[in-house]
Amino acid sequence: MARLICSALASLDGYIADEHGRFDWAVPDEEVLSFINELERPVGTHLYGRRLYELMTGWETDPTLAERSPAMGEFARLWRAADKIVYSGTLDRVVTTRTRIERTFDVEAVRRLKNSAEHDLAVGGPELAAHAFEAGLIDECGLFFAPVLVGGGKSFFPRGVPAELELLDQRRFGNGMVHVRYRLR
Repeated sequence: MARLICSALASLDGYIADEHGRFDWAVPDEEVLSFINELERPVGTHLYGRRLYELMTGWETDPTLAERSPAMGEFARLWRAADKIVYSGTLDRVVTTRTRIERTFDVEAVRRLKNSAEHDLAVGGPELAAHAFEAGLIDECGLFFAPVLVGGGKSFFPRGVPAELELLDQRRFGNGMVHVRYRLR
C-alpha cells in the first residue's frame, strides 16, 4: 500500500502564507530544493486543490524555471513525470500532462488509490489536506520550517483535528530551515 504524504514549507509559527498571502519567506534555496527532490522521487501522484495546482503548473508550462538551477531542473522533471489529480468544482480544464480533474474529494476513492498505487501519493494545499487529515488518510507529514515568524495568515494544519505524531526524521539546512517528518499514529 502506498503512503499518503502531506508536506509544506511553513513559517516557524505554522503558516504557509502570511496575512497578505505572501510566502516569499519560504522559498527554498538549492540545498533545500535538492532535499525536496529526494523526497519527491517516490511520489507517483500529487493530489492538489485548484489554487495550489495553478501555482505549480509553471513547473511544466514555464521552461525558464527549470533552467535556473540544476535542482530546479530536477524538480521540474520529477513534477512532470508524476500524475496529478486536481480537486476543483470550478476548474474547467487542466494545462499540464498527466493531470485530471475530480469535482469532489471522495475519501473512499482516495483510499482505493492508496491501496492500489505502486508509488506514494502526496497531498498539497491546506484545504485538501484538511479533508485527508479528517478522514484519517494521511500516513506521514513533512514540514520545512523557515526561520521566520509571520504572526498570522493561512495555517498549514486544520483546526479541530487532533493527531498524535511520531518523529521519523529531522534535518537542518544552512539557510536556517529545518525539516521534520512525522508518522501519524
